[in-house]
Amino acid sequence: MTPKPIHLQPRREKRIQMEIPVILEGHRQLPGAEATFTENVSAKGARVVSIRRWDKNARLVFASRTGEFRSAARVAYCQPNHGEGYVVGLEFLEPQGRWVVESAN
Repeated sequence: MTPKPIHLQPRREKRIQMEIPVILEGHRQLPGAEATFTENVSAKGARVVSIRRWDKNARLVFASRTGEFRSAARVAYCQPNHGEGYVVGLEFLEPQGRWVVESAN
């Protein structure tokens, strides 16, 4: 049987390399807020560094440390970071406030 090719859809929003101080809240096993930063951002989500391992599809609260932006978010992926901790891809679900990148839509 010949495997069918996988067609990945291109990312709709371009990622921009940018370190922004943020706060993550809502980890099930490790309650409390984690102060961290983004590696890259888009209008629809961000890639952050975390000391915690997050389950795929877990829900959390993502907020800028300035307080200008807050959103419920979904974990798209969580991968070991080079060295220590994890890199976590987040999709914004309920964005509120002013984010650093505006949607083209």
